Amino acid sequence: MIRAMARWYDAKIRGDDTWDEVRRAWEGGETGASLAKRYDVGLANLWRRRASEGWERRKAPDPVPEPPEGWDRAAQGRMEVFELRRDEVRLVAVKLAEAMRGRPLDGVPLWHVGFVLAWRAEHLGDETAARDRDWARRYGWTGRFWDADGGLRALDEMDEITMDANSEAWRDDMGLPDGVAADWP
Repeated sequence: MIRAMARWYDAKIRGDDTWDEVRRAWEGGETGASLAKRYDVGLANLWRRRASEGWERRKAPDPVPEPPEGWDRAAQGRMEVFELRRDEVRLVAVKLAEAMRGRPLDGVPLWHVGFVLAWRAEHLGDETAARDRDWARRYGWTGRFWDADGGLRALDEMDEITMDANSEAWRDDMGLPDGVAADWP
């Protein structure tokens, strides 16, 4: 058996359009062997072009594992959590809105008392600020919201006072058991 010698005019020459398609397909995740066969290009040429032209495959994102309870039950649980949080925020908003209209401070959530006092002092006048100070006297720790001259402290100071006086309540709200994360707060 005699083999014919390959001649230069028998070489496979593919245009830039073909190589652009090969590159897009390879970068999209197709294998080199399947592309070489489909586009009738040499596999060695494909690898050579890939190296010389710097082809890079996009990294596929990690798949999201299915929750043990399945997607439908997981979605239902997430909806329940969402609705609970939404309803809690609405209740807080109602209490804050009432307080900001000058209504009694009873029911204002603990963590927002300093903010409401500062807002009311700025927007509702001296008479409301005096009533608020009288209201706050029922709690020993809230008296520290005012300085020696009777002026309301800055909001960040009031937040710190609230946290210092109610650190156990914060730990309970955050679900931190006793004896862990002792430096918080």
